[in-house]
This record gives sequence, structure tokens and C-alpha cells, in this order.
Amino acid sequence: MAVNQDSIKNLPYFSGLEGPALDAVSRHFFEKKAVRGDILVFEGAPAEVLYFVVIGVVKVFKTSADGKEQILRIIRPGDSFNDVPVLGGVNLASAAAMGDTVLNGIKKKELEAVSKEYPQIALNIINVLSQRVQEMVELVEDLSFRNVSGRVAKILLEHIGDGGGENPRLTQQEMAAMIGTAREMVGRSFRTLEEEGAIRIERNRIVITDKSALKRIAGIIE
Repeated sequence: MAVNQDSIKNLPYFSGLEGPALDAVSRHFFEKKAVRGDILVFEGAPAEVLYFVVIGVVKVFKTSADGKEQILRIIRPGDSFNDVPVLGGVNLASAAAMGDTVLNGIKKKELEAVSKEYPQIALNIINVLSQRVQEMVELVEDLSFRNVSGRVAKILLEHIGDGGGENPRLTQQEMAAMIGTAREMVGRSFRTLEEEGAIRIERNRIVITDKSALKRIAGIIE
């Protein structure tokens, strides 16, 4: 199936490409569809494809020997996953669809070929990888320096926000997997945030009532 060139042009990897260059790169892409729960990338398997989310949401996660899950990233439309391993090595984490999802993909060998042919892509790759390093540092900071309520508050700000865009409907278990705690602790944090007047819980739906208070609890300086 043909891939929409506009969706590729707006990706950080291919920023700056136009005309014949964009046409040439677009021909290397393919489309993949998935439903909630489909595993798109398996941890430890050879990294063969770089994926970009077009529609839907994808979670990137690691699983411990006893089955405990740690969610590393939530991927929304316009963002990519499997960035680092596809440049050399095996998949560092698994990835799964969190709902009906459409992806664009480009195989490792073809990404290498176009990056050699178009130096702008190679520069863009460096910028994307730099961003991934920053994201991992932020994750370590969250797990090390924020308490559970602060981590939950940060998740709500990032994944609920003003209600716009494609936001995943996260369960308490998924939130717990993102912040490295038990599901029960997430429930307690909800009650704490509600007592602080930062959120309101309406029939299993969370409404942010005081964004400034939520930022304060999350430790985010305005």
C-alpha cells in the first residue's frame, strides 16, 4: 500500500527532504496495521525495521524474568520506535499496540542506504538519537528523584493534558508499569491528587481540575 509522503516529510528523520529525494525515500516505506495487544517488536530479536506511528498508540516495554513489565515510552503519531537497535544490534525492548494502530516502516538495510545517499538523513538520525538519550535520562530522574504521587502527576500531565491529540487510555496497571511501582500505589496517588484538588475522578475518568497544582506535585517548574 502506498505511503503518504506528507507523513514522511514531517518525521524528524526526514526533515528537510523535498522533491525527488522525498519521492525516492518514500518508495522504501511499507504500511503495517495492528490491534491492541499485537506485539510489533520482540525484545532480544534482531532489529530489522524502524517504525513510525501514523495512527494509534504504541508502548515500548521491557519484561523481567518473573513477568514484571516496565514501560519505557509511549509512542504517538509522528514519533518512532526501535531507533537505536535498528542501527546495529538486537531489539532492546518489546513494543505493542495499545489500540487500533497504523505504522509506517522502513527496513534497516534501506535506512542505511538512504542515509548514505542523502547526508541530511544522517544528520537527522544524530538529532533523534540525542533526543532518545535525553528521554532515558529523564526516565532515570523520574524513578530516582520523584515520589510515586509526583510520577503519577507527571504521567497525567503528559498523557491526558488538555484532552487533545491521540492519548492512550492508560489503566492503573499500565501507569504502574511506567513508573516502577504497584497498581495499588497508583490508586492511592489518585486519591492524594484528588484531595489536593488537582484532579477529579468521574466514573473511572480522570479530569485535571488544577493544572498548576498537578505541575507542583510533579515537581515541574513553570
